Amino acid sequence: MTSAELLNVLSAHRGRAKGIHVAHLSALTGVTPRELRKLISDLRTEGVAICGVPETGYFIAETSQELDDFCIKYLEARALHSLKLSSRLRRIPLPVLAGQLLLNQA
Repeated sequence: MTSAELLNVLSAHRGRAKGIHVAHLSALTGVTPRELRKLISDLRTEGVAICGVPETGYFIAETSQELDDFCIKYLEARALHSLKLSSRLRRIPLPVLAGQLLLNQA
């Protein structure tokens, strides 16, 4: 399955209320959940507003509020959690780690 084919399938799932869980999407497309997640990640990298959380499944954001909710409550929260773990494991305060990340990107 290509990214374009998956996007075609997901086009029927616009808005949170029409989310599709990965197990159902996998059965529908014949693609493993792991492969689906990779394809979805690729589409997101291209700027396609695919949202998804365990409660709703995957869906294409229908409103800017749905996209903001997903980005803030899921993606950014997950990223911050990972950064907190990294700072604790490396015994570096989170603000120092964040500063290092900014310097590395310059």
